[in-house]
Amino acid sequence: VQLQASGGGLVQAGGSLRVSCTASGRTFGAYGLGWFRQVPGLEREFVAGISRNGGVTDYADSVKGRFTISGDIGKNTVYLQMNSLKPEDTAVYYCAATPHALGNRREVYTIWGQGTLVTVSS
Repeated sequence: VQLQASGGGLVQAGGSLRVSCTASGRTFGAYGLGWFRQVPGLEREFVAGISRNGGVTDYADSVKGRFTISGDIGKNTVYLQMNSLKPEDTAVYYCAATPHALGNRREVYTIWGQGTLVTVSS
């Protein structure tokens, strides 16, 4: 399985952006999927996750109520819809897959895509 993230860009504070992650192989049903983000000099942090069957989601406290993770089985793609963006959301966003049903720890994710940069201007 390979993951390809896209959709990053520059947006003003308060705006919205959707990033996508498309898998080259079978993911839904086999892997839990997640989004992480990283700012230079800091640890990569969990943002959101969706379970193998898509029925359960989990979010970091910092994004609850603003971000939504979802999946499209037909397109083998997972999305992260980001609303009410803040300058502190600026980071490189990574998608990842875990053989576990769902996870919010970086260590359980075994497959990583390349990052996509999201910049939120104030």
